[in-house]
Amino acid sequence: MLFAPIIKGLLLGLILSISIGPVIFAIIKQSLTNGKRSGYAFVAGVSSSDLVLLFICNVFTSLFNLVLNHKSTIALAGAGFLLLMGLYTLFFKKLKLENMGNDGQQKVTSIKDLIGAYFSGFLMNTLNPSVFLFWFAWTAAINNSAGDTPNPLQYKLLVFGTCLGFVLLSDLVKVFLAGKLRPRLTEKSLVWINRISGIIILIFSAALLYSALLIY
Repeated sequence: MLFAPIIKGLLLGLILSISIGPVIFAIIKQSLTNGKRSGYAFVAGVSSSDLVLLFICNVFTSLFNLVLNHKSTIALAGAGFLLLMGLYTLFFKKLKLENMGNDGQQKVTSIKDLIGAYFSGFLMNTLNPSVFLFWFAWTAAINNSAGDTPNPLQYKLLVFGTCLGFVLLSDLVKVFLAGKLRPRLTEKSLVWINRISGIIILIFSAALLYSALLIY
């Protein structure tokens, strides 16, 4: 039945989309401080990362042990990336209302800012070991379930396609809702958004660093 893999994909997408992590806060923060286009670019980076990780988990099964053996290194890299991003957000990144258009959107004059937002999303998601472990565990489970179906490939495509589609849609909704709040922002609220976002990212950096040290 086509119904079962779609439901399973929706449940997986729900789990991934509501998981508390640095990405969910970064999506909202990007949209609030840099505008919808930056938020959408960040989401595109996150979705690209999910596709790459899912592809690796499904095709390059021989890399599983290699990745697991270097889990602490990946965690350290992720912690370092989040640390730099958190410090930059907390102490160095300054936004002023004068830099925004009449619709409350920050003016983006070149594609460079959007590319930066895209790769920020890609790296933040890729360097989060919990995301890889999520795909690793569920890929193994789905592949096992698919083996008992008449058409394993169709089953996997429905599950993973539904999951990724649900996560992408939920992220786009976050950007859209954050965009609705932007016209009401004041300079003071922008400062606090930067501070809170920076602190949250630093907390996740510390948690990743702690987990990496435990592995060592």
